[in-house]
Amino acid sequence: MLDEKFFLEMQKYVEDHIDITPVDVCESSEKVDYSIHKEIEIVELEDFIEDNRKPTLKEVLFNLIDEKDTSDAYIYKKAGIDRRHFSKIRSNPEYQVGKNTVIALALALELNKEKTDKLLSSAGYSLSESDTYDLVIQFCIEKKVFNIYDVNQALDYFSLKPLTGLHS
Repeated sequence: MLDEKFFLEMQKYVEDHIDITPVDVCESSEKVDYSIHKEIEIVELEDFIEDNRKPTLKEVLFNLIDEKDTSDAYIYKKAGIDRRHFSKIRSNPEYQVGKNTVIALALALELNKEKTDKLLSSAGYSLSESDTYDLVIQFCIEKKVFNIYDVNQALDYFSLKPLTGLHS
């Protein structure tokens, strides 16, 4: 159970870290050509992709599980993820995992901020300092609060949705 001191500290953290920057939107009268220029050859594009591609979520996730020297079952149960859902992550390279699922896996693995960012990035996500939900997650990670129930309690403090589909 989280205490009042934790919630007050979390509220201050969110207030201190939230980055709300106004954005000016302007319309341009210029017509922009979004097509790829003829100078760029397909081979160049393929080379660029090959040279810059990072590891996939599956690669990063299962390397982290191996590093922790634990079982897949322990991690997906701790994350509150169904065995079939976890199997989809493992076996279907085209499967797009939701951000909450990746966060739950990071919490189950008890990852620090850097490794959580790497895991999220491998799935195409990040934690934003402009979003209260993400700041609560970051705060919990920094405070080593990895229990899904406690994290959901912290999210509820700000009237935010819990990590969906997860058991407490």
